Amino acid sequence: MIKKLLYGIIIITFLPLILFLVWFLTPETKLIAVIVDKSTLTNAGQEHISLNWVLNHERFTNNKDQSYQVSSDYYGFFPLDDEKFNISGLEQFSSDKLKELSKNSDLFYITDTYGIYYNDWYRQKDKMKQSKMLYGGLSANDVQMAGLMKEQKKLIIAEFNTIGSPTAEEERKKFEEIFHFKWTGWTVKHFESLDTTANGDLPHWLINNYKKQNNNQWPFKKAGVIFVHSDESLVILEDSTHLSNPMPQILSNQEGRTKLELPENVKYPFWFDIITFDENVNKSAADFKISTNQKGLSELKKHGIPATFPAITYHDEDDYQFYYFSGDFCDNPISLNTSYFKGIGNFKWLFYDSRNPMERASFFWNFYRPMMTNILIKYTQNRISAKRSH
Repeated sequence: MIKKLLYGIIIITFLPLILFLVWFLTPETKLIAVIVDKSTLTNAGQEHISLNWVLNHERFTNNKDQSYQVSSDYYGFFPLDDEKFNISGLEQFSSDKLKELSKNSDLFYITDTYGIYYNDWYRQKDKMKQSKMLYGGLSANDVQMAGLMKEQKKLIIAEFNTIGSPTAEEERKKFEEIFHFKWTGWTVKHFESLDTTANGDLPHWLINNYKKQNNNQWPFKKAGVIFVHSDESLVILEDSTHLSNPMPQILSNQEGRTKLELPENVKYPFWFDIITFDENVNKSAADFKISTNQKGLSELKKHGIPATFPAITYHDEDDYQFYYFSGDFCDNPISLNTSYFKGIGNFKWLFYDSRNPMERASFFWNFYRPMMTNILIKYTQNRISAKRSH
């Protein structure tokens, strides 16, 4: 009994060191990534830290043979002290510089283009009200870069809300044409409570818009799902009244489970958009499902909204590789420190509380991490094989 206890103490004491040493001794692989994040409010890089976690954990390095830094290795909005900031995006590149960048890069990942707004950045303002944008939206140069990467058969990944607001219609249409998919104009989010007296996270603009369209009424109290269209129209489905389960789910199909190692299903209580795609070009690896009852289904049909729609759209052929994630997949509350331990995924249950319906860490550990690891490793292996064959 004493020996078992001693063994246990030794394992607990030295296991982190062993996992770190195994990670440290893992060979590095150069993967030149162009990361775009236009919504970074702090140096913590919340909107792209999940990608950095995977890059670091799998020992991918940048063009200087160094690990990717969350606070600096991206293009977009860079926060400084005292409400100052720098903007260093692809908008500053000439066409020739973009061509050079695309030639020297392996991955183009647009993590967030929602941008930074006046009320968000200047802290004394009301963050719940709509305000003027300081910086954001997909630019013409972002679109050009995506097209160049496609031409060179590189890996392109984009997320919600790359083609949604505040991206201009011209850039949206060009991006949609290049990658053969289309935004319907709808964005969606689950809210744990629709009671305006109990949930301070309900945006004021959303409540006001609904009241304007519905005789100044807001009859909702329970959990629910809100659909917001680009024309400002709203559809709200409430638990029990319209929904058998108020929590949106992502259901993975056979290809998603096989190719991307996705779980069969996960909850998703964050913002996502509804898109359609050309089935002759793209495929779906997973779909969002809204669990409506008959009344809820009728309400969706009235507005031309499907109850199931793509969560992961992809094109994975020899000509190019493209993935569009219809949710804010890269934005998860995780610590980069855990990425330094090989095999840490075996202890993922330590890092989230599955009893909390609104927790976000489980999505990273069970969905995003295995998916991105699979995509990046497969891409680099194919790239290395192609170079050797030449």
